[in-house]
Amino acid sequence: MKPRRRHDAVWFWAIRIIAYSTVAVTGYIIFDIIRHGLPAIDWSFLTEYPRRGGAAGGIFPAIIGTLLLVIGTIAVALPLGMATAVYLSEYARRNRYTEIVRMAIITLAGVPSIVYGLFGLGLFVLFLHMGASILAGSLTLACMTLPTIIVSSEEALRAVPMSLREGSLALGATKWETIYKNVLPHAVPGMLTGSILGIGRAAGETAPILLTVAAFYLPNLPRSIFDQVMALPYHLYVLATQHPNAEQIRPMQYGTAFVLLALVLIVNAAAIWLRIRIRRSQRW
Repeated sequence: MKPRRRHDAVWFWAIRIIAYSTVAVTGYIIFDIIRHGLPAIDWSFLTEYPRRGGAAGGIFPAIIGTLLLVIGTIAVALPLGMATAVYLSEYARRNRYTEIVRMAIITLAGVPSIVYGLFGLGLFVLFLHMGASILAGSLTLACMTLPTIIVSSEEALRAVPMSLREGSLALGATKWETIYKNVLPHAVPGMLTGSILGIGRAAGETAPILLTVAAFYLPNLPRSIFDQVMALPYHLYVLATQHPNAEQIRPMQYGTAFVLLALVLIVNAAAIWLRIRIRRSQRW
């Protein structure tokens, strides 16, 4: 075997081993959560309020709170992120200013979530006097998700062949008609997939909601967007780190983790289903 081929083979197997190891570790984590969490799931666990400091009862308010935060994040981040991507990809000129903006967006995508939590606390909770509320938490999660949505949406727009744009413009269509009728139908599946995956990540974040919206126990469901809510990530965090009877509430911890994992998987599955549905409609 030649030295170059031997070198390529070594790197090929090294990458394959790393990939298999990553899949194996992820699979074991999911298997462990399912194995310990599934026995704790029943109807009362999903529909009742927690009791005795979370050691008994259910997690219904935390499920509702998490869903409300996800819906609020989608309502803010999805249209704003996609519109920004369309502007940067289709309208903005290629100059130093736009390159700086893109660099800033990519940098923000890697900022730790606790920084967004402090940002949301300072801007939305204190400066804008929203208090700890669904609105403040949703806006904070939207700010955290926006860079991911913008980057993934812009990549999906760039993947659309330039010939579709040039052909539409040559036939007399306006810039917006070209984008709306020729570019977006081909880019939307990729834009939605990347965006929903980013929102799925936001559904499992603890740090941003820790400072802006989450409460460990509330006796009632929220009545407006200015109320606090319980949330699955924060509920799990408190059970795992601050509850005095760790062994007693272990089933509750795994049950909450299982429901949170299922919720994130449902969001991701919805993104895949929506992408497939849109692509099938385009074929017709």
